Amino acid sequence: MTVFAVEYVYAADSTQTRNEVRPAHREWTGGLAEDGVIVASGPYGDGAGALLIFKASDEAALNSILKQDPFAAAGVIAGTRITEWSPVTGILAGIAA
Repeated sequence: MTVFAVEYVYAADSTQTRNEVRPAHREWTGGLAEDGVIVASGPYGDGAGALLIFKASDEAALNSILKQDPFAAAGVIAGTRITEWSPVTGILAGIAA
């Protein structure tokens, strides 16, 4: 499995919609965490976006997963940056095996 760092940038003025959709989004991320697909996730402190760490077979599979995010369906994600990542130190080291 490949590890990917996914950065979300939230749409301007999307706070209210995100607050409404957040329970469904967290249910979605929680299920993926239970399945071992999401390794970690959470919002940035400034509220402008979030970082999610995924394990997926490839970027196409990851994109398919991301389309299922309730935040995506609600249109609150203005941008997404996907980067293949190889953690070598710390508690996430070795998760790409």
